[in-house]
Amino acid sequence: MKIGQFEVENFTKPYVIAEIGANHNGDIELAKKLIDEAKEAGADAVKFQSWTKDTIFSKQVYEENYFLADDYRDRNDYTLEEIVEKFSVSEQELIQLSDYCKEVGVVFSSTPFSEREVDFLADTVKVDFLKVASMDCNNYPLLEYMAKKNLPIILSTGLSTLDQIDKAVRTIENAGNKNIMILHCVANYPPEDKNVNLRNIDMLRDNYPEYPVGFSDHSIGTSIPLAAVARGACIIEKHFTLDKDMFGWDHKVSATKEELTEIVTEGRRIIEALGGYRRKLTSFDHEKIPSFRRSVVASVNIKAGTTITRENLDLKRPGTGFSPETLELIVGRVAKKDIPSDKVLDSQDF
Repeated sequence: MKIGQFEVENFTKPYVIAEIGANHNGDIELAKKLIDEAKEAGADAVKFQSWTKDTIFSKQVYEENYFLADDYRDRNDYTLEEIVEKFSVSEQELIQLSDYCKEVGVVFSSTPFSEREVDFLADTVKVDFLKVASMDCNNYPLLEYMAKKNLPIILSTGLSTLDQIDKAVRTIENAGNKNIMILHCVANYPPEDKNVNLRNIDMLRDNYPEYPVGFSDHSIGTSIPLAAVARGACIIEKHFTLDKDMFGWDHKVSATKEELTEIVTEGRRIIEALGGYRRKLTSFDHEKIPSFRRSVVASVNIKAGTTITRENLDLKRPGTGFSPETLELIVGRVAKKDIPSDKVLDSQDF
């Protein structure tokens, strides 16, 4: 599978998406700073969220104001509707941010929450991929609409049963799009470690062997996304911030520049270190075999004409003589000459 020019395959260098989301707090200059920092950290892409107050929540939610009350910051100086409106990004701003990403040299994308936003991202901005938020994994009409844009689809699976994931994948396929990448995701912010279930990466790969599988992370720190890389996740999506204590929704579970840099650099080391399944010796192994292995040596002084016994022999470095597996073939041979103790035996000795 490809995202732009980047090949995305299981157990290869992970494609790292810095999820800026709403961490720009509605400030276009802060958004640009986040893009700069993500690029410097080594992210392959930055991703925003394309919604308005009319496309994400109904009037009922705004009236209940529950999302705000349930927020870990428990703000009461804004209503939910006011925050959503403040943190949304206009179409003109998205174009500006996309153009800025081209200048900086990092891939731009965004998550649409309505058909209009799909049209705008696919047809006007011309993003390299579309991302499906976990909340929309069972929004099959939207999935079908997105799929028909014939762009790579990154499907986040938080909140979803395997049946729902399967229906989402088949919906996209049936719309004629098989450029699908699936992200294991736990939608809690942050999840307890015991609920992360990274083995679901293996499960998704087993169920959908034709598609790359990655991980959308909401944990604190870098250990869990790096563990996901070790399980073969070829996409890592991680929320990104300049300051975990900044006002806003996702800053607390977001990576700083230093943490994202670690995910990028250490993730690449992990993939390099995973290597291949087939056993083979390195050039170092071949070079060091003579000095690291053992050879058959005389453990005592052996007189010429003596029948060699096991007690006459020992195994010591270097490995330039007879190898340990020949030991029993030497026992019972007759010494042709005096063999001094600790000599590495050769074919001229018996």
